Amino acid sequence: MIPDFEVTILGNTSSIPVHGRNHTAQVVRFGQACLLIDCGEGTQIQMRRFKVRSSAISHIFISHLHGDHYLGLMGILSSYNLSKRTKPLTIFGPKGLDEIITTQFRWSNTKLTYPLTFVETQADGLRLLLDHPRFTVHSFPLTHRLPTTGFLIREKEGLRSLVKEKLQEKKIPLAAIQSLRKGQEYTDPDGNVYRLEDYTHPHPPLRSYAFCSDTCYEPRLVHYLDQPTLLYHESTFMESEVERAAVTFHSTARQAAEIATLIQAKSLILGHFSSRYVDLEAMLGEAKAVFADAELSEEGKTYAILPPNG
Repeated sequence: MIPDFEVTILGNTSSIPVHGRNHTAQVVRFGQACLLIDCGEGTQIQMRRFKVRSSAISHIFISHLHGDHYLGLMGILSSYNLSKRTKPLTIFGPKGLDEIITTQFRWSNTKLTYPLTFVETQADGLRLLLDHPRFTVHSFPLTHRLPTTGFLIREKEGLRSLVKEKLQEKKIPLAAIQSLRKGQEYTDPDGNVYRLEDYTHPHPPLRSYAFCSDTCYEPRLVHYLDQPTLLYHESTFMESEVERAAVTFHSTARQAAEIATLIQAKSLILGHFSSRYVDLEAMLGEAKAVFADAELSEEGKTYAILPPNG
């Protein structure tokens, strides 16, 4: 089965693009919907390199206003304009980002060919940003040197599958079928009850993806994240630099693994690696000592977000 929920890593370095690694950016695809999360310098070049169809992106989410997370944004917005895009685009980001975008377009005398909407994010709790028929996107606060949010993408429960054998045994009213598929029991005018457990298959566990951009070790994330299928968490430093991590409001790989354990994530990918590390295997080892299902994010790699045992 072709995955319908996946994330492609476009960049996984921290402040300086070195060692063949690029600034933070990733594309999440859910069915036909494509979302861009963060947009560091070089993002559109990475999209071309890894054959990501940038025109399919309908929503962009920016975690905070440090340059390595948004400086590629103007390039993409300008390219959309040059290619005569007409499809609407919505950007979610912190206060000030709208002013940055408006100022650059004003001084370049740019008139966009597409509707552009900006929604200001708030780093003060779990907030619903996007309500799509198949999923939701919430923001949640992270602890960094300036207002920063993470993003949580959660699958919605779809229509249930009916037990074919039950349909063959007797004629079931259309109204009952419609209710059962929506996850609702049905009672007909004669008092006959059509129960979910009798007529439908259990719904697969709902999937979710949590993106934790720049943040120090923050156990309070347990209030916002509960057993995500896949967690992306920054791991700028190794444990030998734990004091440096605290001063700069970043995390170590081990701390990222501790958060994954705390929120009972199913799996963990690490990113936002400091330029001081060329080889990242030792960093991975520190994380796996705490959380076994951890791996390094790899640019160009697509991670399918599957139900447990999927």
